[in-house]
Amino acid sequence: MANIYTDLVKQTVEGYLTEEKLPTISNLPSPLAIRSSGCFVSIHTKDKDLLRGCIGTIMPTHKSLGGEIIANAIEAAFHDPRFKPIEKKELDKLKYSVDVLGKIEAVKSENELDPEKYGVIVRSNDLIRSGLLLPNLEGIKDTETQIQIAREKGGIATDEEVLLYRFTADRYE
Repeated sequence: MANIYTDLVKQTVEGYLTEEKLPTISNLPSPLAIRSSGCFVSIHTKDKDLLRGCIGTIMPTHKSLGGEIIANAIEAAFHDPRFKPIEKKELDKLKYSVDVLGKIEAVKSENELDPEKYGVIVRSNDLIRSGLLLPNLEGIKDTETQIQIAREKGGIATDEEVLLYRFTADRYE
């Protein structure tokens, strides 16, 4: 069965590269046109499963999930500062995933986290710096590692007090 989420990412990236054209929101299936949510778009190589881009939003910045996916697909493919922009010659060698974020809730302790079930947001007490890690990522088996990586992503020292948040995410590949 076709996956409307990853199909939209593929259509966005390929359309932008080949025709400089983006999908039209009004033509999207209702789950993408009606619902609003934060999401992350990840792009990997098919052969070695190497990350080529991953960008997302914690809270929605567009009126629809479709708009959110389109914007994050463009950012992941062409503006992730860790990677060179995707090129036409790579298109048939890529695979896509979309993580649609659920409700974000504050937690009082690490005991309320589970890296296979929940993503984590680690936020500095000054509320300026934060790091996020999606749930159920390969190689992340314990809460300590999940928090450590989120701290690093947010530029938060290991001895700084932090606020912790968790969320679920539905992954579409």
